[in-house]
Amino acid sequence: MHAPRIPRRNAVLAALAVAAIASVAAGCGGSSSSGSSSTAASTATSGTQSTAQTGTSTGTNATTVLNVQASASELAFVPTTLSAPAGRVTIRMTNPSQLSHSIALAVSGVTPGPVVGNGGVSEVSATLAAGTYTYYCTVPGHRQAGMTGTLTVH
Repeated sequence: MHAPRIPRRNAVLAALAVAAIASVAAGCGGSSSSGSSSTAASTATSGTQSTAQTGTSTGTNATTVLNVQASASELAFVPTTLSAPAGRVTIRMTNPSQLSHSIALAVSGVTPGPVVGNGGVSEVSATLAAGTYTYYCTVPGHRQAGMTGTLTVH
């Protein structure tokens, strides 16, 4: 007696479904409300703390990408507080303001992101140990006027 034959199209669809389920399962379990997962993909657009991040994970060389915006009406970042796990961190700042802004980390040897105009994106990256760090705008007078934020690395 022969086993029933599954049409090739159905076999391909079943294989794709299994692969999709496996990839979703591989990404599960690393997310927490503190933003410690480098594979989380959420966005926070208001409030004072952000765990908004998108990440790329390549084994132990994961990068956590945190998103902030320059305020459209003040010399400020939104949000003013970020959180990330220790390791490679990138802060990506979008600029909806009519003023030019940048993003930098107050860490020796870390190159600030470029100054960008309206609609631009500035990024700064560093490998960080657990601790508290300041991010700020490098445009003269902006940091002094309060365009700063706090990054907590755990």
